[in-house]
Amino acid sequence: MDKDSYIRRSICCWILFMALIVKNNGAVVDVKAKGAKGDGVTDDGPAIMNAWSQACGGPPPSSLVIPPGTYLVNPPAILKGPCKGPIEIKATGATFKAPPELAKFTAGKWMGFLNIDRLTMTGGNFDGQGQQTWKNNKCAKNAACVYPPNVAFTKITNSVIKDVTSTNSKFFHINILGCDNTIIDHLTVNAPGESVNTDGIHIGRLNGLNITNSIIKTGDDCISFGDGSKNVRVEKVTCGPGHGLSIGSLGRYPNEQPVQGIWIKNCTITNTMFGARIKSWAVGTPGTASDIHFEDIIMEKVGNPIIIDHAYCPSGNCPKGPTKVKMSNMSFRKIRGTSTTKVAVKLACSAGFCENVELADINLTFQGAGGGPATSECANIKPKVTVQVVPPPCPGGGAAPYRHTPVV
Repeated sequence: MDKDSYIRRSICCWILFMALIVKNNGAVVDVKAKGAKGDGVTDDGPAIMNAWSQACGGPPPSSLVIPPGTYLVNPPAILKGPCKGPIEIKATGATFKAPPELAKFTAGKWMGFLNIDRLTMTGGNFDGQGQQTWKNNKCAKNAACVYPPNVAFTKITNSVIKDVTSTNSKFFHINILGCDNTIIDHLTVNAPGESVNTDGIHIGRLNGLNITNSIIKTGDDCISFGDGSKNVRVEKVTCGPGHGLSIGSLGRYPNEQPVQGIWIKNCTITNTMFGARIKSWAVGTPGTASDIHFEDIIMEKVGNPIIIDHAYCPSGNCPKGPTKVKMSNMSFRKIRGTSTTKVAVKLACSAGFCENVELADINLTFQGAGGGPATSECANIKPKVTVQVVPPPCPGGGAAPYRHTPVV
């Protein structure tokens, strides 16, 4: 082969090699290349949606790049799949800002991610600007309210969400529905204690979720577990202010799915209305909740650190009657700290709907007006005690709540 033929052949091989590299490299789309300004004034929603469509439809693994800046996004902005393969969203340093006017959210949605497999999302601060909305929020009394969460993850499977922040949501901060086999790591939620109905993370109808290394400050449940929550692990979460870590409320809607396999471990709860809580509506609709475990929890200035409430009713106009949600195999282990109410342990069960409750290695003291020891209160349950519990647990029994007051 002569020199020219060798060069021509080498060039052809190189071109083929480069073509293979290009073919195997995923699409990388920058939102600013699609017209996003990131100036906090321009509506960047259309540009973000356009960039997402290109990345999602491009060769995998693909990436959507959102550089640092403030992106005003008018609702709704739903990034939909399925994509052609794994996709990554890189949003470190980016803030997404919602308009403050509730009237613009006619569909009850702001930003969301729908029907995506193998999503990796890193960074991003979602600012709901909900301060004007909280004073008029009546969702606790009106099940048909359509207030928007900050971020809705729906049917996001085999995915990782990390280093995301949610600020001042109008309603729930992070709504997670149908997201099987997903990890949420280093999530930060920031809202004041007076923010109404702003659950930090609300979970429902999924199988397999890990929440780790997160800080949640809000005005409602730090994490709430709705129906259909299965095999969820929560570890190293700091909660407060807020209403604590709550299973439920359950039994509000027809055809709710079972809650099963919840492990909450190595968490700190500070300055909250409740601590480790399991709640279902009085009367309500049938359902089940089983294998729910709280362990290694530090409570600091918490009202009702341990509570099972089978007569949950925040509206004040409450029906009378037993819950229809059967609960079983629940445990509270290695829980210590301080209660701001005298009733540090309250197990208020409906007769026949609460089975196999274990208390172990608990040390809770009362710090509030009047002083004195913490107490426990029970209805229709005799908990199993395997390691010393302070305050001593009530023996349970009658249909009316029983209060055990330890000797000083």
